[in-house]
Amino acid sequence: MINQVTIVGRLTKDPDLRHTTDGKPVLNVTLALNRRFKNQNGQFDADFILCTLWGKAAENTAKFCQKGSVLGIVGRIQTRNYDNEQGKRVYITEVVAESVRFLDGKPPEQQKKEKEMEIPIF
Repeated sequence: MINQVTIVGRLTKDPDLRHTTDGKPVLNVTLALNRRFKNQNGQFDADFILCTLWGKAAENTAKFCQKGSVLGIVGRIQTRNYDNEQGKRVYITEVVAESVRFLDGKPPEQQKKEKEMEIPIF
């Protein structure tokens, strides 16, 4: 069977890196992906895709990305479920990242530092 997905979208909020009880870095992010067609109101709808990143990918994404950053993720679709406080079963579908690409270029803080270091030419 084949289970592979490639998505490109924008982070919906700043990444918040966590660690498992045994110290593995994990990051849950949501990417907003615009649809390619307009709805009845002439607007582009978006899909919001939950993604889970592990290890170095999680650490680097948390370090170099922020809300609005464009990411390309290649991974696999995974489903899981749990029972909430009301005893109702909740199903979650997510993309588990196998590789992540930062598509924005340099982080804004690095661009700012480089701009401050520029020497004007007269």
